[in-house]
Amino acid sequence: MSERKKDFLRKIVEEDLQKGKYKEVVTRFPPEPNGYPHIGHAKAISVDFGIARDYGGRCHLRMDDTNPETEDPKYVEAIKDAVTWLGFKWDGPVRYTSDYFQQLYDYAVELIKMGKAYVDSIDEETMRELRGTVTEPGRRSEFAKRSVEENLELFERMRKGEFAEGEHVLRAKIDMASPNMKMRDPLLYRIRRTPHYRTGTEWAIYPMYDFAHCLSDYIEGVTHSFCTLEFENNRELYDWILETLKVKPPRPYQYEFARLNLSYTVMSKRKLLELVQKGVVSGWDDPRMPTIAGYRRRGYTPESILTFCEQIGIAKANSVVDVAQLEFCIRDDLNPKVPRVMCVVEPLKVTIENYEGDVEWLDAPYYPHDVPKEGSRKLPFGKYIYINRKDFEENPPKGYHRLTPDQPVRLRYAYIIRCKEVIKNDKGEVVEIIAEYYPNSKSGQDTSGIKVKSAIHWVEANHAKSVELRLYDRLYRVEQPESIDDINPDSLKVVKNALIEPAVINEKPDERYQFEREGYFYADPVDYTDEAPVFNRIVTLKDSWAKKQQKQKPSPKPQKEPAKPQPKGDELPPMDTAQKERFEGYKALGLREEIAVTLARDEALASFFEKAREAGGSVETVAKLVTNEVARELKKEAALSFGPEQIAKLAELLDSGAISTRTAKEVFEAMTQSGEDPETIVEQKGLRQISDPETLRPIIEEIIAQNPQNVAKYKEGNEKLFGFFVGQVMQKTQGKADPKIANRLVKELLKA
Repeated sequence: MSERKKDFLRKIVEEDLQKGKYKEVVTRFPPEPNGYPHIGHAKAISVDFGIARDYGGRCHLRMDDTNPETEDPKYVEAIKDAVTWLGFKWDGPVRYTSDYFQQLYDYAVELIKMGKAYVDSIDEETMRELRGTVTEPGRRSEFAKRSVEENLELFERMRKGEFAEGEHVLRAKIDMASPNMKMRDPLLYRIRRTPHYRTGTEWAIYPMYDFAHCLSDYIEGVTHSFCTLEFENNRELYDWILETLKVKPPRPYQYEFARLNLSYTVMSKRKLLELVQKGVVSGWDDPRMPTIAGYRRRGYTPESILTFCEQIGIAKANSVVDVAQLEFCIRDDLNPKVPRVMCVVEPLKVTIENYEGDVEWLDAPYYPHDVPKEGSRKLPFGKYIYINRKDFEENPPKGYHRLTPDQPVRLRYAYIIRCKEVIKNDKGEVVEIIAEYYPNSKSGQDTSGIKVKSAIHWVEANHAKSVELRLYDRLYRVEQPESIDDINPDSLKVVKNALIEPAVINEKPDERYQFEREGYFYADPVDYTDEAPVFNRIVTLKDSWAKKQQKQKPSPKPQKEPAKPQPKGDELPPMDTAQKERFEGYKALGLREEIAVTLARDEALASFFEKAREAGGSVETVAKLVTNEVARELKKEAALSFGPEQIAKLAELLDSGAISTRTAKEVFEAMTQSGEDPETIVEQKGLRQISDPETLRPIIEEIIAQNPQNVAKYKEGNEKLFGFFVGQVMQKTQGKADPKIANRLVKELLKA
């Protein structure tokens, strides 16, 4: 293997093999089937499958299906399709965490018998209070004192479905004073009464990710468990579970790498699902979506996506990759492959007055001279043609080299024409050009002696095919989108009745084409028919990434100081001493690495954060608000209308459950405009969340009483109506009901 490919993960694998730690490499790709896989998953797929391939090992495809409320078989199929399309093959059958439910349950029972797990019966709010903060230790629940026998009995009854959701959980007994919040008696199992898409109602309890993940890896014989950086703090729990259970070696180990963050793109499956549900896009495979299905339908090739993943590399620090680099990869892949053809996007009729006789068929190559492919087609030429409207100017600006009343032009692969007359409609718009052609100016055989400055595209009127063009652009208009409000209104423009040369439809030399001067296009695999052809624009011809790279080249002028090493791929430059000290301090507070890095590298942001956390609110919540919301405002280089104290108050509102995360964004936006106190904004706008079960209970009881038919259908097995009742609650409370509490109460009261 080349040195270029030996990233830090591959070096770990090589060292393990050389030491004889494992006989072979076994990796796994373990997505949750709750949405379509996106470009970030493509990177994970290339890591998991690529490393196994490079070292002669095996990679498993495993569905992490432990949350029946969000998972669906259609997502399983989408994941399988994505892996296959990218060119990888998993070892053996598709695996499922649900295959191991009995084994996982048995492991949980073993932990209870060891005194390392207990059934807790406190509510979520109390559990949150007892958990402590990053600066204060937590306190163990009174139920941790239950005997092993009582815990075993309760856990068995939880499994049988004797309790309501939220009534009990199973927790590991580790260390409530641990600086790693993940180790403060984390949840291992919770009750879920929703039927599972594979196991039905067999189970009423489901394992948490951290418990199921490491044990599923062990059960399958996985050696290297690759995760993204947000799971770094989970590694300690991963190891604790396996070591406490004293599993027989060899056992797996977890290693983290930087996730893919792409500019002008959201990667959250929750946000992508919102786009689908609200009709912002046509579906998960909408060509504007960053899903693998979306890129595939748009016309991206698997080779271009894998090249992109290889180019950005495997790094240890999170950063944002320019989406232009991905666009460069698809251009670079298509350029030597696809045929060039002519398409007239805005047709303007041209009548060649002096052309007589039948249509003439001209030879035209599909590929330019520098493309190592051969092939040609016949172009019909006749008295009536269409050119692009932008290729004619009655009053041309300086430097315009296309057709004008005084300037002849060549028709690509055909003849030179000149304008004789301009025909306009009642509005003064040009609707037709009367022209003449020079019979002795045929391309490749020109003896006319006429000098022209450019060649324009055209199609013959009677043989041209009408097509629909879907011109896709970036889905978001801002580099770091936050919500639907950041959607680019021009992300899709539909051009009806563009005209394409006939060979594209009749001969079909390819599915992808370069429509010269317009971009790369792909015959839409869903909507295309020969009778009504539809083409998606994959990417424009403009290569902004290459230009950006050219601009970033170092100046050839002599430097007074040695040049600092430049970061490669998505790596960041090294931190200085002060930044390192800040980073270590923030890590000690329990902040996620990417947040600690962001704060450490930005002195102004760090100063704001320090003042805000001193004023109140949990460190974690304050850090998230500062690195996300405040950072965005600071980039605008305008005076902030709020201070650290107001951010601390906003964090306290979030921590207390008075407002939701979505509402917090709304409050923050109001703060940026008015500078008012967040509590004042919440009260004035009536945004406070209803979290009191006793307030919600009569509202839900009234809704149930008003819908007896739907209640009966729900109890007969139509569980889709559950969403109807929750929706009614949210509508009745104007969206103020705490969704978690509303869900729990609706389930509880529907059973009554």
